[in-house]
Amino acid sequence: MSSKLTNDQLFQVLLAPVVTEKSTRAAEQDGQAVFYVANTATRSDVKAAIELAFDGVEVESVRVLNVKGKTKRFGKSIGKRNDRRKAYIRLKEGSDIDFAEFQA
Repeated sequence: MSSKLTNDQLFQVLLAPVVTEKSTRAAEQDGQAVFYVANTATRSDVKAAIELAFDGVEVESVRVLNVKGKTKRFGKSIGKRNDRRKAYIRLKEGSDIDFAEFQA
């Protein structure tokens, strides 16, 4: 399975790493990394983007999920936050992502 995107387009797939208690636990226990990705990104796009952005990192699997935006009140009016797409990336044994070198 290979991505049909160019290198420039692949760099726009990864938006930001997710740094929460849940994502930290996933990194420590399961060897996973969590990223916000573009809403149009597929699993193969995410895999290719991770392997391109981080040298020497091999991706074992990718799980992608959609996070629906919450409805919030802003004063008298009601608004809605944007929908997001998250990717849980399982790395192969011996691979590790250094977030110090990642620039969104």
